[in-house]
Amino acid sequence: MSSVPPSVLRAGPAETGPPLILPPDPGPFAQFVRSQSFAGLLLFASAVLAFVLANSPLAGDYEALRHLHLSVLVGDRGLDLSLEHWVNDGLMAVFFLLVGLEIKRELLIGELAQPRRAALAVAGALGGMVVPALLYAALNLGGPGLHGWGVPMATDIAFSLGILALLGSRVPVGLKIFLTALAIVDDLGAVAVIALFYTDTIQLPALLAAALVWGALLAMGRLGVRRLGMYAALGGLLWLFVLQSGLHATIAGVLLALAVPLRRAAPLAVSLPGGLVADADNERLGVHLQRAEAALERAQSPLHRLEHLLHPYVTYAILPLFAFVNAGVAVGGTTLGTVTLGVVAGLVLGKPLGVLGGAWLAVRAGLAALPSGVNWSLLVGAGMLAGIGFTVSLFVANLAFADAALLAGAKLGVLIGTLCSAALGVAWLLLQTRRAAT
Repeated sequence: MSSVPPSVLRAGPAETGPPLILPPDPGPFAQFVRSQSFAGLLLFASAVLAFVLANSPLAGDYEALRHLHLSVLVGDRGLDLSLEHWVNDGLMAVFFLLVGLEIKRELLIGELAQPRRAALAVAGALGGMVVPALLYAALNLGGPGLHGWGVPMATDIAFSLGILALLGSRVPVGLKIFLTALAIVDDLGAVAVIALFYTDTIQLPALLAAALVWGALLAMGRLGVRRLGMYAALGGLLWLFVLQSGLHATIAGVLLALAVPLRRAAPLAVSLPGGLVADADNERLGVHLQRAEAALERAQSPLHRLEHLLHPYVTYAILPLFAFVNAGVAVGGTTLGTVTLGVVAGLVLGKPLGVLGGAWLAVRAGLAALPSGVNWSLLVGAGMLAGIGFTVSLFVANLAFADAALLAGAKLGVLIGTLCSAALGVAWLLLQTRRAAT
């Protein structure tokens, strides 16, 4: 089959009919951007619904739902958490598992495996984390809101790429790749910030138990264990020990991702019997195609299989549910204090300044080069879209503030900053692409 184009499948040397023309398969990056575009719209709808409910006569029912307690018991022991905590501590661990899988894949075989592209994304992401944090800290220095300096550091990959995808072919592919890589590095930075600065008192016995389980997972990965069920079983145990250790439970998702192997199975040769006619109505051909598809799926690495398995659940269920539970900010008693202003300033001003500054330093030092078709004006637009910090910013706000007023102010800042960054980024990129077309 190596002598035929990938979109044409022939039955063999004895075929008598025309080739079966398969529909063109978009590349993995095109598929990713398309799915993130829809994910962004779904996230936006969930956030709007939560915001409307929190500011309506149904606000009491909405709050009661968020604080509804659900228990999982084994005998007389178990977990009793509110719906909000099950989502933020439990389901978001699955989100961070997917983030960890994407980071590992990109570092080993993706865009971040290419040094110059990786250097541009890393420098832009670092600048885009440091400058917003400094702006926020400057506005909250000496005040009770200083602990929220990590809130404006994050970039929401679903929202930012979803909005960028709406601009279609006006935006060069290189800019989309840059923003994707930057958001992935940004996620890695967010994980580090959560682990180092937003962690409660450490419980050493539980932490030791988590380390032993993680060691077993790493050993399984090195030995090439391919059964996802085994990783899921030990991953659940890892999550429980991390939750009890004082580290935030979502760290377990990233640790599990690091253990899942990327190595593929042995090379697989798929062939069709020579006597089959490549006809769409041929039942025997259909059976062989199904077998070939199943064999190719089995040949994928555990990391790829787990990533593909989790993606729809995270996209269509976990992230919208997270937005619904966390975006309900009642604005009636919320004032635009320094926490809100710091988050808005960090996302709207700090992100583009930091991304552009970090990228400029990397290019100036000769460590990186701008992607093909991308100029500095377009990079400014990408920096603006990087200020869309919705998911992880709300998540960090929940970790940073126990005080309800400060938390509401931070969430309001995230919502305002995200909307402003999205509007400014789209307007700027439309203006730049129209100028380039004239």
